[in-house]
Amino acid sequence: MKPAADARMSVSAERGAVTVRLSGAWRMTDPTPALTPVEAALSRDGAARLSLDARGVSAWEAPLVALALSLSRLAEARGAAFDADLPSGAEALLKLARATPPRGEKRGKRKSGGPLAAVGRAATGAWREAVATLAFLGEVTLSFGRLLTGRARFRRADFAELTRDAGADALPVVSLISILVGAILAFVGAIQLRAFGAQLFVADLVGVAMARDMGAIMTAIIVAGRTGASYAARIGTMQGAEEIDALRTMGLEPIDYLVLPRVLALVLMTPLLVLYANILGMLGGGLVGATLPGVTLAQYLARSQEAVSLADFAGGVFKGTVYGGLVAFAGCMRGMQCGRSAAAVGESTTSAVVTGIVYVIAAAALLTMVFHVLDI
Repeated sequence: MKPAADARMSVSAERGAVTVRLSGAWRMTDPTPALTPVEAALSRDGAARLSLDARGVSAWEAPLVALALSLSRLAEARGAAFDADLPSGAEALLKLARATPPRGEKRGKRKSGGPLAAVGRAATGAWREAVATLAFLGEVTLSFGRLLTGRARFRRADFAELTRDAGADALPVVSLISILVGAILAFVGAIQLRAFGAQLFVADLVGVAMARDMGAIMTAIIVAGRTGASYAARIGTMQGAEEIDALRTMGLEPIDYLVLPRVLALVLMTPLLVLYANILGMLGGGLVGATLPGVTLAQYLARSQEAVSLADFAGGVFKGTVYGGLVAFAGCMRGMQCGRSAAAVGESTTSAVVTGIVYVIAAAALLTMVFHVLDI
């Protein structure tokens, strides 16, 4: 058999265009030629186009694609147009390589333009985020409509598992945090009320604060860090593994199959967790209040029962329902927006937690003002 010719590269320039012609066999064992002649031709002639002609290549491996990628980035850096005549397989690999930014490019380069340009980029990013959020909200709303009409399809076993994970499995951490928060509120209240000899009113402080706001907010933050992050990581991993594309291929709507059961599970379980957190928070406050001079546990419990009404509990449960929906929405949205790499999964998980907590705090401020105006 006749051995393949060695890899050869020639550079020619005419009429404002530089052409690089390749021939022979481009193997892994051959050294990659330097691009100095190409750079010199582009600089000398001020060419507006760089062309790669690989029709003379008899056999090729990765070095051919690497050289084509280097030439395309060189043309981009010089502001010149680039076109390549490559074998079909090499052309597909070049498109894939050009679509992927170089390692460290995203974080290594800082965009210039001054503070005004930074404000513009921030405004553009905020606008895109708002549009994407409204679009996802619309998709979830349509999914709930399909659920009400019996057209939404998801596995009941998955929904049962999600409900258990969002509810029963979260009880240990909710118990610990709620007791500690109640104890902290009692300590802070006791220090202030001791000067007036009104230690018994620590029960009012802890009971009302836990029932109306603190129980719901603390539960929502726990759920955001635990369940919301889990939703984003799981859906993001499925996005990277192209499992969501597979669902669409099988005729299943990913919003119905993945997002809807998670939102339902968290909306149903968060109010129950809020009630549980309220009771344990008052218990934690009672453990501290009972140690105050002149206050017994029976007096503390009686004062708590007198100070806290069913309306306070109902308001906290309603807030918890809203917070649960927002956390599930944020986690699923970031998961569906996730890229197709391991780093993107981590970024989407972090973003889900931050977004969920921001939504919760913003909703808490808004609902508190609404409750105040309505005198609830």
